[in-house]
Amino acid sequence: MNVLLALDGSELSMRALDRTLERAREAGDDLTVAVYEGGESVDVDDVVATATDRLSEAGMEAEVHRLEGNVGSRLVELADDGFDELVMGGGTVSPMGKIRIGETIEFVLVNAQTTLTLVR
Repeated sequence: MNVLLALDGSELSMRALDRTLERAREAGDDLTVAVYEGGESVDVDDVVATATDRLSEAGMEAEVHRLEGNVGSRLVELADDGFDELVMGGGTVSPMGKIRIGETIEFVLVNAQTTLTLVR
């Protein structure tokens, strides 16, 4: 499978990185990483460095892209250009048991033709 992993440096996206690396290594998936600036004040360069380090530790090679501009649109364009799955970390559960997602994930969910997997 050809998998695109979106990272914004949040705790949930780093969890998605670890889970996706584990699955990709086991399944032999091809992995591409797209790093973007999320809502938290995280340095994109630090996220790229962390992703690169974890890829190296896992013995995997992957392209790492930096996304700028309208991230939701860029993710949809990239994902719909030959990827089987897009993985994103995100989504919290409200006290009423409803899932809450951010606007980038919502945009991707509504607009992408590619399967979206949310890691919580």
